[in-house]
Amino acid sequence: MSHTFTHLLYHVIFSTKDRRPLITPDLQHRLYEYAAGIAKKELGCALALGGTENHLHALLSLRPPIGVPTAVGKLKSLTTGWVNRTFKIESRFKWQQGYAAFTVADSIRPDVESYIAGQAEHHRKMTYEEEFMAFLKRHHISFDPETMWG
Repeated sequence: MSHTFTHLLYHVIFSTKDRRPLITPDLQHRLYEYAAGIAKKELGCALALGGTENHLHALLSLRPPIGVPTAVGKLKSLTTGWVNRTFKIESRFKWQQGYAAFTVADSIRPDVESYIAGQAEHHRKMTYEEEFMAFLKRHHISFDPETMWG
């Protein structure tokens, strides 16, 4: 077969360094647009982007041969540089070192897109830390809550 065909969806979550509230309303919309452009040009596409002042959710469809670590690394690196060049933030904008990524079945894609779009409402009831740990538990990923936040 001369071509490779894939349809792999990933829900990726990561926060600002130390979960600092650096993603202001002014920055948020432009950040999502910029990240969507990176995804389209470099990775495949971003089907949904959302979050709050301290974290980002992305539903990504990656084209071969791009893997999750490469995609997240490019997304974080390129958005960091852009934010620091474009916006005057009290301290340098940085993302946390790690991330979480989960595969998503196409059958629940609309639910994940809706979840990502509803982040502001969702986080009126739950902190980022609570949400992140709930995702890890739901996907049976071991973690130590005492050391995971560095």
